[in-house]
Amino acid sequence: MKIIRMNVNGKDLEVAVDVRESLADTLRERLGLKSVKKGCEVGECGACTVLVDGEAIDSCIYLAVWAEGKRVLTVEGVTGPNGELTPIQQAFVDEAAVQCGFCTPGLIMTAVEIAGTGRKYTRDELRRLISGHLCRCTGYQNILNAVERVAGVEGQ
Repeated sequence: MKIIRMNVNGKDLEVAVDVRESLADTLRERLGLKSVKKGCEVGECGACTVLVDGEAIDSCIYLAVWAEGKRVLTVEGVTGPNGELTPIQQAFVDEAAVQCGFCTPGLIMTAVEIAGTGRKYTRDELRRLISGHLCRCTGYQNILNAVERVAGVEGQ
């Protein structure tokens, strides 16, 4: 076991982890952050996506010890100042981009990263940026509409 220090959703934490443990396991099992879903556990589905220092990563293939000294953000940390939905979360609701919801937290975290760049993207670029996420329900059009709503589209 090794003690690591990281900031998770704005809180500085110390947690003891096995040096072979994934960040997904630490967040879900040790910290109780259930938005971090374990789907494929090989970095293919995107269900475990979180932001580490502002970059979307697959936490199932990212060791917890690598998060030492870093800022980690999960969906539980993506809320307005009074707990209200953020524009990104509201866009997913408004565009009906949620069905079963398993992939939604990971997609929202990728949308947070995309929106955080402040640049406008073409729809094809947005399609590529979310391509690391598997969704079995929506067909991606409503998800793209939601991401487009918050990230802006080039030419608009």
